[in-house]
Amino acid sequence: MSHNWTYHNPVDIRFGGEAIATLADCIGASRHALVTYDEPFFSGLCDQLTKTAHAPEIVINDVLPNPDCRQLGAQTARLWSLPLEVEMIVAIGGGSVIDTAKVLAAGRSGFDALMAEVRKDRAPEHLSPPPLVACPTTAGTGSEVTCWATIWDGVEAAKYSLAHPDLYPRTAIVDPALMVGKSADLTRATGLDALSHALESIWNKNANPVSARHAVFAAQTILRDLPRLLSAPGDMSLRSSMAEATLSAGLAFSNTKTAIAHNISYPLTLRHGVAHGIACSFTLPTILRSLAPLGGFRDAALTEIFGTDIIAGADQLTACLRRLGVGQRFADHGIDRAEAEEIIDAAFHGQRGKNFIGTRDALVAAAQVDGLI
Repeated sequence: MSHNWTYHNPVDIRFGGEAIATLADCIGASRHALVTYDEPFFSGLCDQLTKTAHAPEIVINDVLPNPDCRQLGAQTARLWSLPLEVEMIVAIGGGSVIDTAKVLAAGRSGFDALMAEVRKDRAPEHLSPPPLVACPTTAGTGSEVTCWATIWDGVEAAKYSLAHPDLYPRTAIVDPALMVGKSADLTRATGLDALSHALESIWNKNANPVSARHAVFAAQTILRDLPRLLSAPGDMSLRSSMAEATLSAGLAFSNTKTAIAHNISYPLTLRHGVAHGIACSFTLPTILRSLAPLGGFRDAALTEIFGTDIIAGADQLTACLRRLGVGQRFADHGIDRAEAEEIIDAAFHGQRGKNFIGTRDALVAAAQVDGLI
């Protein structure tokens, strides 16, 4: 049966070894801000960029995991108080850096005004952000090809999403060489985040056949190559494979957003400090087990990844996560049954939970069978 769908992604993608060398051409003569980490590796990239292009007007390098409102407010004020406004923002780092750059780009009229709209779950109007160039240094978030950013509020124990079509980066420079040397824990967590993006984009009300094709490639590649990469972290071929898979996952969920696993994950990170990639991936087998036949391209996508027996596929996914050292129960992450049930109930009322094509009752039933709660 035919159905209507759309797919859109406007990002100019440059992928491959030495792709970072094209960054100077992207910047040209533009006054730019550089957003990155305060670490020697990134300082070296900044020095190299200054030699090949020119010095940034400002370097914002006090970026921490899970960018928080208080920090973002101060960073936004620093950027937009410069005597001459920047014409471009360059982000070199992981998802936290790229998300921070998007918030800074959106904050020209002030961070408080921006958050007033975000807290109401409204897309801010009249942003006029400068163009972004995103250079990811981890294979995980896919933020280099999406138009949203996650904002955390540690005081309120809340998580918000900033979304606006003008926040798609103009250019994404994906150079796997920048990802070599990352720790095993970071490689594992970011890779599992990408796996979550791929699968969440399939069991999603906003899915379309093109996003599903990206998701299938991403999931198959990550399930095959992430365990191998953790055993051989210096293997450039595997780093490249994971970078391409992460990019494909980003292209998938750039059109769908995430779903129930991500909404479940946020309290684990806010309240218990569980790394995001772990928090959003440990429920994936249970969610897969909970799904009724989805029909059409969604079923075809899951079958291509897991085979015709989805329950057996869920068992294989469980075994894969176990081999990667990911706890399979809420209790493994310090969460008792009462809190777990509360988190699941709340997740179905959240923005991402409403994208999920399954049901709460089926998920709870699967969770009780496989011991998730």
